[in-house]
Amino acid sequence: MSTQLLVTLTVIEIVALVAALALFVIAITRRLNAVANALGNVSANILGAIQGNVCLVGAGAAILNNPLDAIGAILPAVAEAAEALPSQKASSATPQSQQGRDPVIGRR
Repeated sequence: MSTQLLVTLTVIEIVALVAALALFVIAITRRLNAVANALGNVSANILGAIQGNVCLVGAGAAILNNPLDAIGAILPAVAEAAEALPSQKASSATPQSQQGRDPVIGRR
């Protein structure tokens, strides 16, 4: 075969390959645009619902936080009382004369 024929066939093959790739890129671009439009519609609806729910939660947050703040203020005193319990139990141990008795009835 002649060199000129081989060059011409190679150029035609390259042009066909570039054309096929361009068609695939165009097809992928159209699909991605369709997906983007669908996601835009879905996200707009979801964002509207989320914003409505957040407004409701925001209004109730103060009502929910007031009792939790009160509990948080009491917790240090409860912790101190809990830490003092073992020392109170040790100091209020039963005398030797009452050991062995039933604590409910008071008999052996």
